[in-house]
Amino acid sequence: MIRKFLCDRGGNYAMMMGIAMLPIMGSVAIAIDFSEMNRQKQATINALDAAGVATARQIVSGASEEALIAYANDFFQANLGPVDPADTQLTVQLPSNQYGGGTLKLSAVLNYKPYFLPTFHNLLGTPAEDRPDEISFVETSEIRLKNTLEVALVLDNSGSMSEDGSGSGEKRLTLLKAAAKQLVDTLALQAAQVKQVAKPVQFSLVPFAASVNVGPANADAAWMDVEGLSPVHHENFDWTRLDDAGKGAQQVGGIWYKKGSGWGAEENGVLSRFSLYRDMRMVSDREWVVTGQEWVCTRWWENGSCRRGEWRETGYYDETISTYASWQGCVEARPYPYNVNDAPAQGGTANTGIGFGDPATMFVPMFAPDEPGDRWDVEGETRDNLGASNNWWNDGTESISGQTRQKNMKKYFEVRPYGATSPQGSGPSYSCTATPITPLTDVTTEEGLATIKGAIDRMNANGNTNIPEGTAWGWRTISSTAPFTEGRPESEKGNDKVIIVLTDGANTYSVPSKDPAGNKSTYAAYGYTGVGYNGTGTTRMFMGTSGAIGQYDYSSSNYTSALDEQMEKVCDNAKAANVLVMTVSLDLSTSIAGENKAIEAMKKCASDSRFRRDPSDPTKPAKLYWNATGSNLADKFKEIADELSNLRIVG
Repeated sequence: MIRKFLCDRGGNYAMMMGIAMLPIMGSVAIAIDFSEMNRQKQATINALDAAGVATARQIVSGASEEALIAYANDFFQANLGPVDPADTQLTVQLPSNQYGGGTLKLSAVLNYKPYFLPTFHNLLGTPAEDRPDEISFVETSEIRLKNTLEVALVLDNSGSMSEDGSGSGEKRLTLLKAAAKQLVDTLALQAAQVKQVAKPVQFSLVPFAASVNVGPANADAAWMDVEGLSPVHHENFDWTRLDDAGKGAQQVGGIWYKKGSGWGAEENGVLSRFSLYRDMRMVSDREWVVTGQEWVCTRWWENGSCRRGEWRETGYYDETISTYASWQGCVEARPYPYNVNDAPAQGGTANTGIGFGDPATMFVPMFAPDEPGDRWDVEGETRDNLGASNNWWNDGTESISGQTRQKNMKKYFEVRPYGATSPQGSGPSYSCTATPITPLTDVTTEEGLATIKGAIDRMNANGNTNIPEGTAWGWRTISSTAPFTEGRPESEKGNDKVIIVLTDGANTYSVPSKDPAGNKSTYAAYGYTGVGYNGTGTTRMFMGTSGAIGQYDYSSSNYTSALDEQMEKVCDNAKAANVLVMTVSLDLSTSIAGENKAIEAMKKCASDSRFRRDPSDPTKPAKLYWNATGSNLADKFKEIADELSNLRIVG
């Protein structure tokens, strides 16, 4: 009977299936639990990261420790999704560093309770003491808080900014002032709550038009070319023409000096643009001084004797001689490559004649030469007008050559008569129309905030557009090296340097309607385009440009193209130095060829966002470029404020 039972095959399949079901059901249980466990784990990680960024922003706003911990827990739980908050625990470790941004640390524990694993243990007969009720995971997140932010506002102050902004009914400059001040207010409000670091947010202001104004108070700064060492300094002047009345000139060690007894006590003084400003004189006022009376015959008899006369006062005019003009603070562009970089000026001491760096790195004060044509209209006397754009002084020569008239240096030492006028041109400060730079200023103080906002209010619209010069000076204001040294060291961690550039048009450099001196352009930051740099045939504007720029093409369109290339270079150099460049175009249309070219130049200049993705291609970062109109400029600046706020938080 036993043998029969052992030989019987009936029911084996069911028995084998029963035995096999144990591992099969266990595998299914494990697979289901594993999938759900991973889903909850990822949801916990996502909620943790989101809570970290959100809490970091609350720290930046200055919330209390209790409020921060409560906020972090609420934000974490609200974003858990499929996870039961009761199955999690969040630990928040706030930054302890009192002298920097510090690090925010968050830790989350997920206690996952398997669905099928208890059943599997029952099938296996696992003892109760060996059965885990849950599986625990620990995830952490760290957010480093930024310490400081340095922002240069590089804002277009050209003449077109006086036009109405599209869709607004207000002038573009008025809209820009309001938007810029709101941006400063927003960042200042956030930064004012941060107590653990000094000067958390600083702003500088660089208004630009045809040139940039560094401020007349910097006339004797170490980085200014006060002795005329730069190859740019004398390119419009011929000092060898000072050769009469004992007033001559001599060049020693690259510097021109006054030589001859005619100079009196000024002999051996430096001849430079600064000295011209000081030496030009005018009769600013005069007073009649009576010395007595004399009889003056007014009618005569035929024999020549006096028939009628009168007594008249005798005397002379006591004239007040004053300086004609003073340097207003604008500087010319340095020669390439110094026009597109932040290289510090390397000067020296003229008296030693040794130890000089590269004089081309020095900054040269703007001095617009008197262009051909005699413009001293005294008592109705008609003078020669050749139609030059900036004819503001008497030529002092009868030469028919416009270039000779322009370069005649003797004329500047004549005294301008009382009552003389200059109806054509604006003098040696031609093209210096922007208000001065405001260096980096801490906007978390009432005084600093008022300084920046007051400087924004004082901006005015006049002149052409030179975006690369404005951008270069924006970079220099946030740099740690001269000319402006308020910026933190470039090596300092936790500090972002940012340039915001706004313009309402393309780069422009004007071609004169009449050009008797062969200047090829009006005078501005690159001087005259008809003058080659340092004895060469290449004007400074074209130095360092590509073959697409005609080296002898003096058209306004070629000038725009050359300035666009200079702008691209300075933007690339700034970005390579870890400066974030944000650009804004105002009231420019992609459907107009010239404006679209300006838009593309501004896009190319901009950095990539660290946070936003390109809506048209999510695989790429968004460009830090905004195309604004008069009606939405304020909204665009709010977006910029959001971007700047994000810069202070890095995951």
